[in-house]
Amino acid sequence: MKTAIISAAASLALMAGAAHATELRLSHQWSNKDVRHQVAQIVADEVAAANVDLDIKIFGSKSLFKPREQYKPLSRGQLDMTVFPLSYAGGQQPAFNLTLMPGLVKNHDHAARLNDSPFMDELKAKMADDDVMVLVDGYLAGGFVGKEKCITSPDDVQGLQTRAAGKAFEQMLAGAGASIASMASSEIYNAMQTGVLDAANTSSSSFVSYRIYEQAACYTPASDYALWFMYQPLLMNKSTFEGLNDDQQSALLAAAEKAEAFYLEEAKNQDAASVETYEKAGVEIANMTEEQFNAWREIAKETSYKAFVEEVPDGQKLLDMALAVE
Repeated sequence: MKTAIISAAASLALMAGAAHATELRLSHQWSNKDVRHQVAQIVADEVAAANVDLDIKIFGSKSLFKPREQYKPLSRGQLDMTVFPLSYAGGQQPAFNLTLMPGLVKNHDHAARLNDSPFMDELKAKMADDDVMVLVDGYLAGGFVGKEKCITSPDDVQGLQTRAAGKAFEQMLAGAGASIASMASSEIYNAMQTGVLDAANTSSSSFVSYRIYEQAACYTPASDYALWFMYQPLLMNKSTFEGLNDDQQSALLAAAEKAEAFYLEEAKNQDAASVETYEKAGVEIANMTEEQFNAWREIAKETSYKAFVEEVPDGQKLLDMALAVE
């Protein structure tokens, strides 16, 4: 009888503790195999292990909000956390379009330096105005495929029907003489197969997951130099974070530090894995040189960068800050 009373008391104590635990909702658009889900899971697992009465519930595969519609509910406190390509919120904050800008990031180590720079501090100040903060910084990279030839320099796309990832890339490619076909990454395979596309630009992971190697003659991966980098951080509602107690905040920050180190390493691994997949499929690999990268950047300056500066009031200042990071 005594044992039963003790057991019941222990169960009530556990239930009381669970009732006081704070639950946070984290939304993203990807499957549970994706690196961005893994980043979220690390944060959730580390916070759970810290035993600070904080539970992070992950809603993946766009089950809670549509991919491009997560920033607004996050800023309004209707969502607590999200892993989110920041350029998707370029409509609310045009400055965020710099986080998907051709030639702004050279490689992953350069991306890490950008994340820790006055440029990113400026963007984070704009996020703070929206009641949003960054928990985990992260960039993912991408490259080019050509159906019949390699795409490394601007001359290579002249006259080709090309798919680009984002408006700024379309502007640059058009400046190099390409014809632009806008479509989702999931449509590249069929478009190349049917002759609608001659070349395409997207992320390393999409190049593999959509089996585009079956339609490509040549792959230009992210290596020492790459044009395509997209900032995809784990964001949190700032007021929600500030409403947590000190132990909960500390647990979140420690978890975020671990997740960020994983994110950087895994982003590099994805690029390397994509090269291996394409080599096995018999696709030619062509790495971009510094000279070719600089030639693309010169075209970007006259197209994408110019359009950004014209559209964003403090655009020139932000662009100069980003370009100042070596």
